[in-house]
Order: sequence, then structure tokens, then C-alpha cells
Amino acid sequence: MRSAIWVPLFDELADPAAVVRLAVEAEEHGWDGFFVWDHLRWRAPVEALADPWVTLSAVAAATSTIRIGPMVSALARRRPHVLARQTASLDRLSAGRLVLGAGLGSDRFGEELSRFGEQTDDRARAAMLDESLAVLAAAWSGEEVRHRGEHHTVDGVRFLPRPVHGTVPVWVAGFPGYQRPLRRAARHDGFVPVNLEHPDQLAEAVATIDGLRADPTAPYDVAVPLAPSADLAAFAAAGTTWWLTDVDPEGITADEVRGIVRAGPYR
Repeated sequence: MRSAIWVPLFDELADPAAVVRLAVEAEEHGWDGFFVWDHLRWRAPVEALADPWVTLSAVAAATSTIRIGPMVSALARRRPHVLARQTASLDRLSAGRLVLGAGLGSDRFGEELSRFGEQTDDRARAAMLDESLAVLAAAWSGEEVRHRGEHHTVDGVRFLPRPVHGTVPVWVAGFPGYQRPLRRAARHDGFVPVNLEHPDQLAEAVATIDGLRADPTAPYDVAVPLAPSADLAAFAAAGTTWWLTDVDPEGITADEVRGIVRAGPYR
């Protein structure tokens, strides 16, 4: 099981320079990944937030081995043709280390959909997510993209340069007990379970995804947010391939993250 520092870019961690220092130290201490939350707003007491793409660009330039990425990004509030350029550029800057976490997003914790006039209906955002993922896959192929969907249009555009490895791995977030997110995850490269409570719950979701995948023998990642105090071995046995360090987003400090970094990854 690989290990990744996973942090919200809130308050003290809204300073990209501070986050870069943590990422560099995480690489030095043998962590496998450094992932960040992607939000525009959060509930009080959080006041300050940083942009994930600018922050990750700085992290990419300052590191050389750790995987990086937004975990997860609500694609329904992003234009996929713009995201195609951003992801390819960041992937090339990082020499092919980018992972894209993708999900529906939620209005629950910061009203970051309703306050900006974004779509709040879950079914509508799910359709937008699927369409965005289709546009991204086509764009990363390097072929001319002709897409006319319900939500997005790309009229004969090639997106070059391509990502380093020809594509960017996509890890899809979703609730383990819901079939549609599991089917979506099975079409992509990984799964990030939301509100996971027990290793058995994860094992059941992983078995369902394996049964839905076109090739269940192909490499596949299951990235699980867990507190450092959790029974990591039990979750590894249930199918976890990546441990993401789950922290309290309201009041987390750079020193607390640094303590997790220095305690080292799971081995």
C-alpha cells in the first residue's frame, strides 16, 4: 500500500509556499504522493483558501518523485476543455506524475455550488461529470475532438501536447453503497470511497468494481482517506492501494501536517 499526504488548502495551508515546503519534506521522508483538496469555499471557521492548480504547479516544480493531484475536483464546476489544457500542462511539468481525482462535489460544507450559481442537483452534476470525463479522455488522446453534448461543445480541436504517458490516471470518488459511482469508477483508473466506515464495506465495494471492470486483472487503485490512527493493515487487506492522510480541515496547521510527514508513510 502506498501512502500520500492529503491536505486541505485552508488558512495556514492557503499559503502555496508553505504547502510546497511540506511537499518537499514529504518526498524526503519517503511518501509516495502529495494530494490537495479542491474547493472554492468552506464553512466557518475556515477563512482563507488557495487555488489547487497554482499550488500543485509549484509543488511539481519543487519535487521529482511523488505523485501529485487534486483529490478530488468537482468537474461539474469546471470547463473540461480548459481542464484538458491544465492537466496536460501540469502532467508535463511534473514529468508524468499527475493523478486527477474526480467527483460530484457537494454544497454541504461551504455552499460552493449555490453561492456561485453552479448546478446543485446531484443527477445533473453526475451527467456533467460523465460528459467532462469523456471530453478529457478524447482531449488527452491527441486526436481531433468533436464533441456536442448536453453540457459541452468541442468543435474540431486537437489538444497538444499530450500528457507524458498519453493520458492522466483518473480516480473517481463516490459512496461505496451506490451503484452508479461504482460503475463510473470501474470505467476509470481508481476509486476514492467517501464516508467509508469499515474495511468490510470497502472490500464489498472493491469486489463490485472488479466485477464491473472490462479487465479486472489490469492495475487499479483504491485510495482511501484514513486518519493515521486507523487500522491501516485491515484496510490494506480489504483492497486499499493508497492511504490518504485524513485530517480535520477546520483548524489544521502546517506544524500538524509536518508531524504526520515526519512520522513517515505506512510500511
